[in-house]
Amino acid sequence: MKIFEQLERGRVWSEDERLILDSVRRVAADVIAPNAESLDRSGTFPWKNIEALKALGLNGIFVPEAYGGSPARYKLYLAVVKTIAEACASTGVIYATSFHGSWPLIQFGTDEQKRRLLSRMAAGGIGAIAITEPTAGSDATGMKTRFAPAGDDIIVDGGKIFITSGDVADLLLVFGKWAEIDDAKASISALILEKGTPGFSVVRLEDKMGHRASSTAALAFDRCRVPRANLLGAPGGGIKILLAALNRSRPSIAAHALGIAKAAFHDMVTYMNMRRQSGRRIAEFQGNQFMLADLASELALCEVWLDHVADLVDGGTADFGLEASIAKLRATDLAMRMTTEAVQMHGGYGYCRDYRVERLMRDAKLTQIWEGTNQVHRQLIGRSFIEK
Repeated sequence: MKIFEQLERGRVWSEDERLILDSVRRVAADVIAPNAESLDRSGTFPWKNIEALKALGLNGIFVPEAYGGSPARYKLYLAVVKTIAEACASTGVIYATSFHGSWPLIQFGTDEQKRRLLSRMAAGGIGAIAITEPTAGSDATGMKTRFAPAGDDIIVDGGKIFITSGDVADLLLVFGKWAEIDDAKASISALILEKGTPGFSVVRLEDKMGHRASSTAALAFDRCRVPRANLLGAPGGGIKILLAALNRSRPSIAAHALGIAKAAFHDMVTYMNMRRQSGRRIAEFQGNQFMLADLASELALCEVWLDHVADLVDGGTADFGLEASIAKLRATDLAMRMTTEAVQMHGGYGYCRDYRVERLMRDAKLTQIWEGTNQVHRQLIGRSFIEK
């Protein structure tokens, strides 16, 4: 593990940032990791874990000070996501999704909106982002959710599927189409829907392969009356908000995937140094060493690239969409490969729930699917080389 220790030593953190990371690591080791296996089996929402993160004030690192936060660098946020996900992928995705749902409000909201709504997030509220529908996955223009102006309100009708934390979120960033605009793309708009809004309901919770302690909800909006004051930007301004939100969330998914990959690599190396076949530890077989070398190299490179993307964001770079796609693509593909090899190296034990690698493999799969499938990211990256 020496190469990863050197990577960490090479990261320059302020004293305050180190204190935050140390606190997160303690909570991850003492509270979150010990709960992960039982929560996965039961599919129970990890309220104890969320309360532990709330006690650390971790939502505050992405909320501006003027609205109750203690803002930190994006690089620190990614390190926090990675640490939590390494201990429990479900808890990691809940925390990350609160950021995904909050950042557009921070970036595009009015001062009044931020004063009124962000204090809940800074205090530890749960956020969600509602984009996907049965007819709108990777192509958001296919969404059917409708926003109709009604005086000082907006009437929301429609539904969403696969919404992380949709049943427990205090604030949901919802995308839909403005009723008075006909164009499929130009009509996309965004608003903040608050918990308890009449007409909002949870249709069902999905029974998932992985991330079983994180709730994934199908939602319905039946003439939900949302204050027009909760509209982000202008009617039809949602596509800009959506794309900006995805550019920030995709490195977050990469960090989440790398947390899973690191956990799998640790378990695999530990087991391979303990397990013996034909009188030798299985880590001593050359073929297995080649596999470890490839995985360790890819993990190190993904870590460095994610640091690069974080530095772009913290440095104020406006256009980093392709870099974000590369981070998401490579980190999530690595997480799937890493966990698959970890199960393989554990042999029959890896296929049983007594060992963590079985859960990690199930958790890794989602990372290749959400926030844009990896096929979409390959298309985005590849077509960027077509000369205009």
